[in-house]
Amino acid sequence: MTAVLNPTDADVVIRLRGIRNQFGRHVVHDGLDLDVYRGEILGVVGGSGTGKSVLLRSIAGLQIPAEGQIEVLGTNVRTASEEARIALEQRWGVMFQDGALFSSLNVRENVEVPMRAVKGLDPALRRALADLKISLSGLPYLAGDKYPAELSGGMRKRAGLARALALDPEIVFLDEPTAGLDPIGAADFDNLIRQLSETMGLTVFLVTHDLDTLHAICDRIAVLAERKVLVTGTMQDMLKVDHPWIHEYFHGPRARAAIGSNSESKKA
Repeated sequence: MTAVLNPTDADVVIRLRGIRNQFGRHVVHDGLDLDVYRGEILGVVGGSGTGKSVLLRSIAGLQIPAEGQIEVLGTNVRTASEEARIALEQRWGVMFQDGALFSSLNVRENVEVPMRAVKGLDPALRRALADLKISLSGLPYLAGDKYPAELSGGMRKRAGLARALALDPEIVFLDEPTAGLDPIGAADFDNLIRQLSETMGLTVFLVTHDLDTLHAICDRIAVLAERKVLVTGTMQDMLKVDHPWIHEYFHGPRARAAIGSNSESKKA
């Protein structure tokens, strides 16, 4: 694990205070606070409609909260100048559900898209860097010439991850990265995320409902409920929380299966 063992304010790379997200009269978040620490893999969970993806989009600047402060890598996202904002966006990468690739571009061209914002980057170097990111994502070299429609769901996710890594980010946002994958594919993807986090020093903000992922790779878990982050902590901390939804989620049949599976993998 690469997360800071005893984090301080200096280790906070994402700080949210008083976030309020609403759509018309529907309030999704109200008074939401959260800190994310350098080098950790944070798993964000919650019931349907609790705004997990909305929260991710808010931090990444794709959804503007009605109220609150968002600070990423020391920059206030909501008040930053356009120049500061562009510089900040080059320090994070986002992988959306199913990859969200451009269908008219092949995988290599998709990965090159963020690089095109870097002035003076030679096309040949850009292509070579894209091939490197494709390799880091676990895709075969020949996948770079394929179009999204020619890829399996798991390969599209890896291509989306390669694009998120295009600019060597410090933070990676992952939205349901293992959704729709078979158990073996999901476990492989979890292992990939852990390896990349350790080798590249990434901070990972991971929206998921996958209990296996939470057990296998997450340093901390943040639970969204009642329009805010109700509790944060390790998996062991979650097992001690006396809240109806949290108790059912972390003690239900699937949770017990995930605990057993994770224990067996550690023995192996």
